[in-house]
Amino acid sequence: MKPLYRKLPAKLESSFSARHDVMPNFGNVWHYHEELELHYTIRGEGVRFIGDNISTFAADEIILVGEKLSHAWRCKDEYFQNNPDYNIEAIVLQFLPDCLGKQLLQLPESYLIPKLFEKAKSGLIIKGETKKLVAELMQNCVNETGFGKVIALLQILRVLAESDECETIVKTQTTFHQSNEADNIRLNNIFNYTHAHYKDDITLEEVANIANLSITSFCRYFKTMTRKTYYDFLVEIRISHACRLLVENKLPTEVICFECGFNNVSNFYRHFKKVMGLTPLEYKKRYLSRN
Repeated sequence: MKPLYRKLPAKLESSFSARHDVMPNFGNVWHYHEELELHYTIRGEGVRFIGDNISTFAADEIILVGEKLSHAWRCKDEYFQNNPDYNIEAIVLQFLPDCLGKQLLQLPESYLIPKLFEKAKSGLIIKGETKKLVAELMQNCVNETGFGKVIALLQILRVLAESDECETIVKTQTTFHQSNEADNIRLNNIFNYTHAHYKDDITLEEVANIANLSITSFCRYFKTMTRKTYYDFLVEIRISHACRLLVENKLPTEVICFECGFNNVSNFYRHFKKVMGLTPLEYKKRYLSRN
């Protein structure tokens, strides 16, 4: 799916953005921008989309999104339906690769930073002791003013660049350029409809109507824009929600199957193994053992 290009507002008094967000949700629009983004989820959970990866997210997760890498965080609707006053919470740093000057990246002492930025184009999830340290430094960065804020960013980049606790997220890097506004609207309509109705038996006719296309034209259009069929995309959405329910460990796997829109258990197991590389039981055991 082709994401929306977003031009982030620039402030004359700041070379980069560091903010502490407390709001109803992260927004549902799949987008990309020129800036790298370091995203620390303090409170909230749901499904995140980064490049070609669809995964669940939860509190205490730090992700580094590279420049022009598409991303979106979609929170669990149940929270807002049951508690209208519920808010998510996150610290977000957004910065251009050369926000502190091109000369910095050219210094021999800084050789690891351009390598970090290159790896970030595939998205990085931060783990272990590095995550704990970066979370603290991100909070410092938000609280600091003046040159102290710059020093805090440099400390974060140093920790990340020297760490071996950063795992790649996406399989295939895709660089986007500014796209047609009509495509942005059409694809986000498809995106939002799929999330709202993934439990239902969505037909191609329904989603083609949302896109205002014939079924044949829609299938061709979606494959061109996303490099996958709509059915494959729908399966990935359903599996991502199944992963969330599995790690919550409240429902039997057979119930989760139908909760996520699959019409029989064997079909669910087959698709889960294809997308995740594990059976549902193996996935749950691995997650629970880590936590």
